[in-house]
Amino acid sequence: MVGRTALTYFVTGSTGFLGRFLLQRLLAREPAAQIGLLVRAASRERLEGMVRELGGERQVTLYEGDLTQPQLGLGDDAIASLRGSVEHFFHLAAVYDMTADDERNRAANVEGTRHAVELANALGAGCLHHVSSIAVAGEYDGYFREDMFDEGQPLPSSYHRTKFESERLVRSRAEVPWRVYRPAIVVGHSKTGEMDKIDGPYYFFKPIQKVRHLLPEWVPLVGPEMGDTNVVPVDYVIAAMDHIAHQPGLDGQAFHLTNPRRMSSGDVINIFAKAGHAPQLALRIDKPLLDLLPKGLLSAAMKLPALRQIRRQVLSDLGVPEEVLEHIALVPRFDTRDTERALEGSGIAVPELADYAPALWDYWERHLDPDLHRDRTLSGAVRGRTVVITGGSSGIGKAAALQLAAAGAIPILVARSADKLEEARAEIIDAGGEAYTYSVDLASVDAIEEFVGQLLNDHPRIDMLVNNAGRSIRRGVLQSLDRFHDYERTMTLNYFGTIKLITSLLPHWKETGGGHIVNVSSIGVQTNPPRFAAYVASKSALDGWTSCVASEVVNLGITFTTIHMPLVRTPMIAPTKIYDAFPTITPEEAGGMICDALRAKPKEINTRLGTFGSVMKAIAPKAVDQVLHMAYRVFPESTAAKGKSSATGAGGDADSASNEALMIAHLLKGVHW
Repeated sequence: MVGRTALTYFVTGSTGFLGRFLLQRLLAREPAAQIGLLVRAASRERLEGMVRELGGERQVTLYEGDLTQPQLGLGDDAIASLRGSVEHFFHLAAVYDMTADDERNRAANVEGTRHAVELANALGAGCLHHVSSIAVAGEYDGYFREDMFDEGQPLPSSYHRTKFESERLVRSRAEVPWRVYRPAIVVGHSKTGEMDKIDGPYYFFKPIQKVRHLLPEWVPLVGPEMGDTNVVPVDYVIAAMDHIAHQPGLDGQAFHLTNPRRMSSGDVINIFAKAGHAPQLALRIDKPLLDLLPKGLLSAAMKLPALRQIRRQVLSDLGVPEEVLEHIALVPRFDTRDTERALEGSGIAVPELADYAPALWDYWERHLDPDLHRDRTLSGAVRGRTVVITGGSSGIGKAAALQLAAAGAIPILVARSADKLEEARAEIIDAGGEAYTYSVDLASVDAIEEFVGQLLNDHPRIDMLVNNAGRSIRRGVLQSLDRFHDYERTMTLNYFGTIKLITSLLPHWKETGGGHIVNVSSIGVQTNPPRFAAYVASKSALDGWTSCVASEVVNLGITFTTIHMPLVRTPMIAPTKIYDAFPTITPEEAGGMICDALRAKPKEINTRLGTFGSVMKAIAPKAVDQVLHMAYRVFPESTAAKGKSSATGAGGDADSASNEALMIAHLLKGVHW
C-alpha cells in the first residue's frame, strides 16, 4: 500500500466491531474516496487482510500509531503530509466493555480520546466525529436530551465516568468542528446477526439455552424484571452515523443512536427466549414488588458475605458478570428528536428487535457460544483418569465402562459377581483398553471399608466415582405391610452403602485436591410413581444427602452430579414383565449419560419429563396425586407382588397391561410404572 496525502477520511478503531462496518460503508459510499486507518504494529497484518477482503487496497492507507501516544503516535512527517487533507476524522477506538477495569478504561477512553483530539487539531480536520455512548447520561433521572451533557448526573462505574470524560475532552479541547454520537447497547447485524463478542444481552443467551435444554418451550417461567434497557443493531448505528456525518449544518451537536422506544429487560429476554425456542417469563418480579419488602431489607441481606458468595456463584455458573447485572437497567430515557430530524427521508430507522432476534441468536449459537471453544470431548475429560464404577459387571455400569475405556479412562469395576466382572474386564482389554475389577458386597459397610483400603493401596489416585449399583422393588404399600425388609435392604444398598463408599473416599480427595462423584438416581424422585416407595425413598435420601454435602466440600474440589435416570432395559427391571411392552432407553444410552456427567460435570442431568414432573409437583401437588392414582389403578401389580413366579413371563403381567397402560407408558416415556 503506497502512502498518500489526499485523504477524505481518517479512522481510528477500524479493527473493532463498529470500525469494520464503518469502513465497509465508507468504501461503498465513495469508491474514489481515500481513507487513512490508524493501526498498531501488532494489528497491521490483520487489518491488511480485512482491507483486502473488502476490496479497498486502492483506497486505504495504513498509518502505524498507538492510542497511548501523543497525537496517536504519528510522526511529524506523517502529520505534515496529512495536514489539511482530512475532511472527516472518525474516532471510534475505545473500550466498550462494562467489565473492564479503571486503568484500561482510562487508557483507551480518556487518554486515547485526548490524543485523537490533538491529532485532529494538528491535521485541521474538517470535522471530528466522536463515538461516545449513552453511558455519559449515567443515572440521570428523567429525559436526557441530545443537547444535554454535564447535568450533575451520577456516573456509577469506571465505564460511565471515562465515557463522560472522553466526550468532555472533545467538547472542550477540539479546535475543529465536532459531532458526537451516543449509541445505545449495540448488538449484532440485523440481517446477518454478525457480532464479535459476548456483551450486553448476549450474556443471557447461555442461561436461556440452559433453560431450553431443561424444559419444554411452552412451560411458563417466573423471573426477575431488571428494569428498562435499550438495544440497537450495529447496522443501524453505522448507517445513521454515516448519514448524519455527511449532512451539512450539524456541527457541535450530539445524536442519540438509540431506539426511540425503550423496552423492559424482561421483554428483551423473552424475545431472545422465543428466538432460541426456550420457555419465556410469564410472571416477572419487578422493583415495585420488591419495594413491598421492609425498607432496606434486600440491600442489607445482599451485603451478607454468605449471600454475596451465593450470588457470585450463581452468576458465575450462568456466565453473567456482576458488573453487567448491576447496570443492565437504564435510569434515564433518551430523546432522539435531533437524530430523527437528521435522518428524515433517509429510510434509516431502528428495526424491531423481534424481527431480527432470530438472526442474532443463530449467529451466537453458531459462532459465539462459549461451549463451541471448549474441549467437550469425553477423551479430553477422562483420558488417563481412574473411574470407579459400582455395578460395573453388567447393564448400565458395563456400558459406561466400555465407553470410558474407549476414551482413554481406566475403569475400576466393582460388583458382587467375580465371573461377570472378569468378563467385562476381558471385553475392555480386547478392545484395547485398561481396567481393574473388585468383587465387593456393597450392601456391607465392613466390606466397603475393606475394599476402599485395598483400592487406595493399589491405586495412588482415584479421580472419579460412579455410584451405579442399586436395588429396585416394585410393590405397592398395601402389598408390603409384612415386608419391612424390602425398605431395609433397599436403603442398605442404595443409600447407606453409597454414602459409606463416598465418605470412605473423602479423605483421599481432600488430600489429593478433589474428585467428581456421579450418583445414578432415578426419574422416580421427580415423578413419584406409585408402587416404588421403597426405591424412590432410597434414591431421594441419597439426593438429599448429596445436596447437603456438596455445599460443604465444594471448596475442596469435590463435586457431584446426580443423574435422574429414566427407565433402562437392564436385568434389574426384568422381573417386572410388564416392562417388556414399555419404551425404555438402552444401557448404552444410559452409559452415555454417565459419560456426559463425567465430561461436563453438571450439577444434575435430567430428562425434560422429569423436570416437568418436579415443576408440576411444586405448583399443583394435589392434581399430581390424582394423576398418579389413575396410573396406579391402570397398571397392574408385578408378578412377585401377586405371589406368582416370574416364569409366568408373557402370560403374567405383560398380558394384563391394558391399552390405557400402554398409552400412558408411551406418552410418559421413561417413567417407572
